[in-house]
Amino acid sequence: MKQAAISLLAGFSMSVSAAGNFQEGQVWNYQTRAGEESSRLYIVQIDPHEKLGPIYHIALDGLKLRNPHIEGGLQIDLPHLPISEAALQSSVTQLIDSGAPMPDISEGYGHWKAAFDADEGGIFTIPVAQAVEYIEKAVNQ
Repeated sequence: MKQAAISLLAGFSMSVSAAGNFQEGQVWNYQTRAGEESSRLYIVQIDPHEKLGPIYHIALDGLKLRNPHIEGGLQIDLPHLPISEAALQSSVTQLIDSGAPMPDISEGYGHWKAAFDADEGGIFTIPVAQAVEYIEKAVNQ
């Protein structure tokens, strides 16, 4: 698994009461797993879908995801995670930047898109922290 280096963006804090105004280029704080409080969520791409509504393609950094398939066994970023609007809205807590440089999700997105178009892939409909937990369990089986 190729690891993309994602630098933690330092930004100003903006309080956002309505999380439904998601846009590409946003960086958010979100409800993280314990020990990953410095993790940030990047909205890299939004794809409209007739049945599912918008599909948000996000990336995360600041993780401590156990992964025996990489050197060191600890994955610090997740370069692509497709998620529903409801799951994203239930996860984010504060918008910290807008129009920020985004990580490259092209490799993960390409694999996902091929599987999705073949009806062999989907999107996460659970909160981001639970999706990270699910991925960690899957890579450690």
